Amino acid sequence: MTEISPKLQDRIDAATFRRLVSHLRNRPDVQNIDLMILADFCRNCLGDWQREAAEAEGVSLTKEEARERVYGMPYSEWKSKYQKEATPAQMAAFEKRRKRKL
Repeated sequence: MTEISPKLQDRIDAATFRRLVSHLRNRPDVQNIDLMILADFCRNCLGDWQREAAEAEGVSLTKEEARERVYGMPYSEWKSKYQKEATPAQMAAFEKRRKRKL
């Protein structure tokens, strides 16, 4: 495995995160419920993780500010533009996944 310095690894990780966020911004058709079912995380999770990482560095972000960094707009705006009501099948799959985690 190639040796990578911690500083370079941080830059690579940051670029990877930016690409993931960009990809998700360009795929509003992919619903958060689908991400939760398949990957056990969603855009909101990314916002929460970003807020927690910022706080670990002494930077205070609200939940709304962190989510806006992920969504590229206020979450309420994204939700009204793109979020669809979860189908019964999606909710059943989500509950099944959640129960497996317990």
